[in-house]
Order: sequence, then structure tokens, then C-alpha cells
Amino acid sequence: MSSFSLYLIGFVIFIAGLAYGAFLLGIEPSWIAVGAFTLFGLGMVIGVGKTRRRDESPAND
Repeated sequence: MSSFSLYLIGFVIFIAGLAYGAFLLGIEPSWIAVGAFTLFGLGMVIGVGKTRRRDESPAND
């Protein structure tokens, strides 16, 4: 499993916990969905930034 997949799975679990907590607090489901989608997108952007490999520039001769 790649580092990105592991990062994304962990972030989804984190989002699920926050969404459940918001549900228990009585926040409207539509706002919970907005927050979850926003956090998922943020998690993807951060995950790509942390796990992508840097391009190696060719040696200048």
C-alpha cells in the first residue's frame, strides 16, 4: 500500500470521527457533509504534497 493511500485512509477515519461528533452535537447533516467534503479535499491536497516524489533534474553537463 502506498504512503498516499495510508495517509488518505487515516484522514477519512479522522473526518468520520469529526462528522460523528458534529452529528451528536446536533449540527444539520447538510453542514456536516459540506465540512466532510471540504476536509476530504484538503486531505487530498496535503497528502499529495507530503507523499509525492520530487522530480530529479538531469545533471547539467
